[in-house]
Amino acid sequence: MSIPNVRKKEVRPIHPGEMLREDFLPDYGLTASGLAAALGVSRQTVNELLRERRSVSPHMALRLSRLFGNSPEFWLNAQQAVDLWDASQEIGTEVETIEPLSIA
Repeated sequence: MSIPNVRKKEVRPIHPGEMLREDFLPDYGLTASGLAAALGVSRQTVNELLRERRSVSPHMALRLSRLFGNSPEFWLNAQQAVDLWDASQEIGTEVETIEPLSIA
């Protein structure tokens, strides 16, 4: 049994790219180029992620978790929160018109 969270979030969750840009890169003394080299990806890929124009994929989550010593779920959960927020903003009123089912 779970308790549903019915409160609507007021503010968009923090994008993983912002977390990297504002928290991880300065703490580890990394540049975008250094991060790209450490992850084994292109600078363009990292730049798009840092500018919040790219989502964290499962592959990238594995790379980031290995590099920073946290879990891939940390990165995927952060991305999922942003994706759900964006989808809610896009089709939230349409979803609210759906009538929930009840068990017969």
